[in-house]
Amino acid sequence: MANIKSLVRKNILSLKPYSCARDEFQGEASAFLDANENPFNNPYNRYPDPLQWKLKESITAKKKIPPTHIFLGNGSDEAIDLVFRVFCEPTQDNVVAISPTYGMYQVSADINHVEYRKVQLNDDFTLNAKKLLDNVDEHTKVIFLCSPNNPSGNLLDRTEVLYVLENFDGIVVIDEAYVDFSPEESWLEHLIHFPNLIVLQTFSKAWGLAGVRLGMAFASPEIIVLFNKVKYPYNVNILTQELVLEHLQFESRKRSWVSLLLNERERLITELNQLPYLNTIYPSSANFVLVKVTDANAIYNYLIEKSIIVRNRNTVVLCEGCLRITVGTPDENNLLIKALRAYKE
Repeated sequence: MANIKSLVRKNILSLKPYSCARDEFQGEASAFLDANENPFNNPYNRYPDPLQWKLKESITAKKKIPPTHIFLGNGSDEAIDLVFRVFCEPTQDNVVAISPTYGMYQVSADINHVEYRKVQLNDDFTLNAKKLLDNVDEHTKVIFLCSPNNPSGNLLDRTEVLYVLENFDGIVVIDEAYVDFSPEESWLEHLIHFPNLIVLQTFSKAWGLAGVRLGMAFASPEIIVLFNKVKYPYNVNILTQELVLEHLQFESRKRSWVSLLLNERERLITELNQLPYLNTIYPSSANFVLVKVTDANAIYNYLIEKSIIVRNRNTVVLCEGCLRITVGTPDENNLLIKALRAYKE
């Protein structure tokens, strides 16, 4: 692969980042008189640790990845945006991504004025790595892969993903937002073999913490340094850091939630398969299912009238006629099933 520095925008390489005294000092000071903070209302009067070391150490204990390989951001979306800001020269470079997939990759590309090249998956949402790489040129800096994918829910074949990693010189981002619901192992163990690999994970799904907005990017220390160089100084607030630290103590609770949701996913699939207007339920390794029905718009609007909100994916490529249904609590799933049984075409 190419040297990481050769992939970075020249202005980012020469950038002198914002620096504060907390970057230069770690530990407990006898007096903090550097940041013009109000000395009262401790601890919320103080700016949070800009590099979240305590939280990263706790994540290291769970993930077995050193803190120097971890970036924490305001949701995974911050890390996605940083990929563009660090590596992609506006109006010159491009990125390649599978289609359909998570919409924020293209939104970030558009915001950063970077060409976004979509490569359609096979009809069953599987990946053809050679087809993907056929869309790469000398200005392609990044490839985005989401596995399990959203909105399809399926895992991308590991052999195909490995082919991309072995044959692309730029940055490869694998978004694992739904990895906790997957039967396969994370790509984290491959970081040591591929210094161009970035793995995204989140606290929003399995951990039930979407509201606190904390995403994780795992990569080589060289990439993490670049992310920290470009990010806003205090991007993760103290309330988020404290709450996630607290929740990390209860991993058994997270595992029980995942187990319940997986059981509910299978029950939901069984019930949906009995509906006369259902055409296809696609395989899912996530906490949602993508279903093809006879009239997605009509069923979506019917559920809205019943105060049940699902995601209409009817206008998305390969998802024509499809609804994406998140697995809820048993009671929420019962409401959905009852409503769908009563629906008349």
